[in-house]
Amino acid sequence: GAGIFGQRAQAMSRVERKAMIVRDQPDLSLSRRCRLLSISRSSFYYALKGESPLNLALMRRIDELFLKYPFYGSRQMVRQLRREGTEVGRHRVRRLMRLMGLAAIYQAPRTSTPHPAHRVFPYLLRGMAIDRPNQVWCADITYIPVQRGFLYLVAIMDWATRHVLAWRLSNTMDAAFCIEALNEALGQYGRPEILNTDQGSQFTSFEFTGTLKDAGIAISMDGRGRCMDNIFIERLWRSLKYEAVYLHELTDGFKAERVIGEWIGFYNTARPHSALGGRTPAEAYAEGRPMDMMDKADALPTYPQAQQPQQDVINRILAA
Repeated sequence: GAGIFGQRAQAMSRVERKAMIVRDQPDLSLSRRCRLLSISRSSFYYALKGESPLNLALMRRIDELFLKYPFYGSRQMVRQLRREGTEVGRHRVRRLMRLMGLAAIYQAPRTSTPHPAHRVFPYLLRGMAIDRPNQVWCADITYIPVQRGFLYLVAIMDWATRHVLAWRLSNTMDAAFCIEALNEALGQYGRPEILNTDQGSQFTSFEFTGTLKDAGIAISMDGRGRCMDNIFIERLWRSLKYEAVYLHELTDGFKAERVIGEWIGFYNTARPHSALGGRTPAEAYAEGRPMDMMDKADALPTYPQAQQPQQDVINRILAA
């Protein structure tokens, strides 16, 4: 019963607790099991988002194109899809891009729209030399396709070393799984001086900003149309999807969690970066040495320019 769940939960890993939830427990509802084991129901992937197989295939192709052309809005995306032989309307593409949390660099994405009652904090990183661990962390959310639906992934990253400090998957884009990841990072790595996010309602929520304030962390938020302020975590998403997500058949959330966890472990501990002097993110973080670059994101243009020159800027920074 509930007593056994509560007594064992403290000594168990998240994977073990999730496995325990799966077991048949007729006396306890799923919600009760999740609560007793400190697992948010949204992060348990109990029900994937419902979209038709056609829309799921379309979402995956949109995501692949957006990784290559992050300046594409729904109009350009429709044109590209039609050039590939997919007849699709703009209304559908716009709805799916919003559902996925995608918007062109110069547009204000739906997932980066704060709740009307939430405070938006100023951007603190302009002109700052970010050169040491725990000086600045950043957080972001991306879309992860699975066989019969899709999930959302949040990551907390140390800006200077690119070390992924914590991450969580969820089937809803709420604040709970973001707060879980933040608390894990704080518990394992201490606190940063600043945490930078976009203006998404998950990050402007009272619960998320309250956690930061209670820890004495300064809050920085990207300006509208400045999704490239988090350029290094954007590169993380691109690498993750090309090197792991799109190479595996992710049948469900459990397999997605395993594949993503293995890849992030590889990224942190076995993937050297030229910008880190050939070190891995984990080595750079542990050594605490300054990185071999200044804050490149601040040098990026804020306002629209010709698309191809903008893509050249993106490619140069993502290749660093």
